[in-house]
Amino acid sequence: MGISFGSINSGLPKDIVQQIVEAEKIPIKQMEARKGKIEDKKALMGQLISLVENMRGEILKNKGARSLREMKVNTDGEASLAISADKNVADPGKYSIEVLQLAGKSSAMSNGVEDKEKTYLGVGYIKAVLPNGESKEIYVDQEHANLTGIAKLINADPALGMKANVVNDGKDADEPYRLIISMQETGDGNKAEFPYLYLVDGEVDLYFDEEKPAQDAKIKLDGFEVEVPSNRVTDLIPGVTIDLKKAKPGEEFNVEITEDVEKIGGKVTSLVDNINNVLKFIKEQNTLDEKTDTSRTLGGDLTLTQIESRIRSAIFTTINTDSGPHRIGDYGITFERSGLLKFDQEKFQTAISKDYKGVSQTLTGSYSIEKGKVNGFIDMLEDTAKSLLSSPSGVLTTRKSGLQSQVNQIDRQIANRQRQIGQKEEVLKAKFARLEETMSKIRGQGAGLAGLSGPVNPVQQLG
Repeated sequence: MGISFGSINSGLPKDIVQQIVEAEKIPIKQMEARKGKIEDKKALMGQLISLVENMRGEILKNKGARSLREMKVNTDGEASLAISADKNVADPGKYSIEVLQLAGKSSAMSNGVEDKEKTYLGVGYIKAVLPNGESKEIYVDQEHANLTGIAKLINADPALGMKANVVNDGKDADEPYRLIISMQETGDGNKAEFPYLYLVDGEVDLYFDEEKPAQDAKIKLDGFEVEVPSNRVTDLIPGVTIDLKKAKPGEEFNVEITEDVEKIGGKVTSLVDNINNVLKFIKEQNTLDEKTDTSRTLGGDLTLTQIESRIRSAIFTTINTDSGPHRIGDYGITFERSGLLKFDQEKFQTAISKDYKGVSQTLTGSYSIEKGKVNGFIDMLEDTAKSLLSSPSGVLTTRKSGLQSQVNQIDRQIANRQRQIGQKEEVLKAKFARLEETMSKIRGQGAGLAGLSGPVNPVQQLG
């Protein structure tokens, strides 16, 4: 009777090595699952860091009293002037302004010619006397001996401080084209003697037949007349720019510069929204039920508790101001039962309208030689954000680095395990190959023995 073997000579399953290797990989799958949970936590920590960074960005935009401040200008003279205030320099105040005269440039217009390109005006030179008393000559050759060419020559020389334009004045159909030359700067200090034109052999003579002298702007500020060289006045009221648009002698306009409480309130609203984004994230992470997988979330994480505690501390801290001790809650920023902040902008605007300095100091702190820097609400938030985000020792950066270290450690463990399994797989393949070879030889020997014995003679058995 022959020896019976399995599907291969050894009788073992064909994928025996693969089965063993897969069994060895089970711990790797467990490590990968654990790594996935840690990476989920790390991703959530990244979201929290981003929210705190956004909060800090809003804090830094409004950190100082000047940064938080916004100014508003109210005037009943919009048709005659436009006023803007630099929040870093201007102070609140009320003024009356009357625009008596706009500043003007020295300018002149030539006689008319038939064609700006084809009318030949002759060659020669143009002589101008500049405001500083210096003389300047420009030579006119045949190529530029027309209105367009002369304008190009004047505009090509910045030392003249003049601008030349060729216009069609529409008054004379036969000779409509004229040359207008203007000084680029206004004011009495920029008066100029317009060019003397010495051109010969031209088809027509070119000369200036109309001139306008330069003049200062004249305005009255609170009843006192002031002359300024430009229609943009920047040094009359500190931090205030006045653009004169139209002269209206005898008509006085009222101007009031105040803190823009609406814009400041909008800044505080944005700040509160960014704080709430952080608090909302913390609340969502700490909202747990029977289905919550805390191994993948930050629920109960000490880091969240620290952040919420520091924000609450800033809200409830009393700050000394020139108008007495205050908390930010006195001005409309309070906690709701949900754990988020609520901002009563109407209450804030009412308070800042009555006591801008007190509200500003509560928000941004104050400084004095005797006491030094007294931190405000925004300063405390900035310190909190800085301690959370600073590298490498900040609470958030340390926590995220710790999670990344865990991921790196698991990656090393997986790599080591994979290397070990690879080595074991090679050893197993070699062992089973030798076993297969051995069993194949045994099977061959068994077949040979069976052939030597041959069939049994029944007669011999009976004898």
